[in-house]
Amino acid sequence: MYDERLTAPRSWWLLPVATGASLALIMLKFGPVPGLIGLLVGLVAAAVALSSYGSARIRVVQGSLVAGQARIPVSALGEARPLDAAEAVAWRSVKADPRAFMLLRSYVRTALRVEVTDPADPTPYLYLSTRDPEGLAAALAAARG
Repeated sequence: MYDERLTAPRSWWLLPVATGASLALIMLKFGPVPGLIGLLVGLVAAAVALSSYGSARIRVVQGSLVAGQARIPVSALGEARPLDAAEAVAWRSVKADPRAFMLLRSYVRTALRVEVTDPADPTPYLYLSTRDPEGLAAALAAARG
């Protein structure tokens, strides 16, 4: 019904290159082979770290909302409210509740705030960074109905 991967922006992929180059310069002191090894190790390690950070997914499947590691049945969710950029900043800072579940990615400007209606769950709401908050809200409504 809905599937989104919160991939890192393209410009962030310069970070592994810079990390590899920095490590290569540090290791170059020991010779060209250690410098090359430093380049490869720095590049691969930083690329793996960036890839894992940008691999967070939000899905609505089989009556559940799957956000990162969390899996919540749609029946335990209430109103879904799309947040524009200004509201998203407010809900992840001054209006934030420390008990809330947040799948937050700083490079995604918009978000969706979903109430949790399960009385046994202490989480008041879910804050999900998403590039398509209206589409995610519609998918949750369709899964509920």
